[in-house]
Amino acid sequence: MATTDIRSLPPAVLTEQLAAWGYPAFRARQIRQWLDQGVTDFGQMSNLPLALRQQLSEQYMVPGVTIRRKLVSAIDGTVKYLFALDDGETVESVLMQYKHGWSQCLSTQVGCKMGCTFCATGIGGFIRNLSAAEMLAQIEAAQQDAGIRVSSIVLMGMGEPLDNYDQVITFLRMLGEEGGVHIGMRHISLSTCGVVPGIYRLMEENIPLTLSISLHAPNDQIRSRTMPVNRRWPVAELLEACRRYADVTGRRISFEYAMIHGVNDSDACANELADRLRGMLCHVNLIPVNAVEGKAHQRSSRQRIQAFMDILQKKGINVTVRRTLGADINASCGQLRRQQDRENTERRHSHESDRTDTHRSGAGE
Repeated sequence: MATTDIRSLPPAVLTEQLAAWGYPAFRARQIRQWLDQGVTDFGQMSNLPLALRQQLSEQYMVPGVTIRRKLVSAIDGTVKYLFALDDGETVESVLMQYKHGWSQCLSTQVGCKMGCTFCATGIGGFIRNLSAAEMLAQIEAAQQDAGIRVSSIVLMGMGEPLDNYDQVITFLRMLGEEGGVHIGMRHISLSTCGVVPGIYRLMEENIPLTLSISLHAPNDQIRSRTMPVNRRWPVAELLEACRRYADVTGRRISFEYAMIHGVNDSDACANELADRLRGMLCHVNLIPVNAVEGKAHQRSSRQRIQAFMDILQKKGINVTVRRTLGADINASCGQLRRQQDRENTERRHSHESDRTDTHRSGAGE
């Protein structure tokens, strides 16, 4: 059975493979056009020679996603998907409507290695990376299901994008291809918890996306307690990489800051954060943290968030509070997959119990 993912191949690589088989370069463009139309069966690519269709079927496969579960917010229309991958694993994606159009939050990994204490995704551990094609398939599936066009992308779903660097970069390049979803890089936001080497690599890619940093604390003492990645790349090292990125690219850094009651929301934290960010081309996005089952963290009060925001503004830091969408469907990533896993476990245990009861009943007769 073919296991090579043709959708994630860079066009030049596909062209080289076809040349080795004796086919001209325009055949690669034809294949990409079929793939962009959602055709996953090589046999249906009618303008290709039959021999080529057979070779493609033997050598390649086209990964996709199917909707396992779907929740729609009665409050604001936000749609949360649990997508099943070809191997049975699942990832989440969220479709959100703004004044400027539809935005989609995508997953880049099944699970996550980073272990942030306020996040549901990492509870089940890391399973595997997604391919570029599986990232793209999330957009195509959502567009087809909702009957809309996605105009902006946020890589802020399950997983750490810079921990799956090569496939994420391939995906970003695919977004700009003619005939596909065709989303411009200035409409893309990539969020990292602070993988410093990845930030430096991204800086050299010349991709004009928005880099978002999940900072969530002004110092190592708090950040290392809530985000284990900080023990590898502490705050000072991370912020130095961010300053360098902003200087070289001319792109403003967005710092995500989850407001957690009694942990990182004090006046002292606000003052320290403002001092650390002074002079950097940046923006701070305060996020009322979502409640996660099994996690003790609670959301900061509106008054505390406002006070924190006021301090940053008085010190010249550009700051906003993120609008909460999909509150009635737990739209933050990781929770729907976790619920699905828990239900699967309960069903499995129930089936095992039924088999045991049946065995005992038979033994007593």
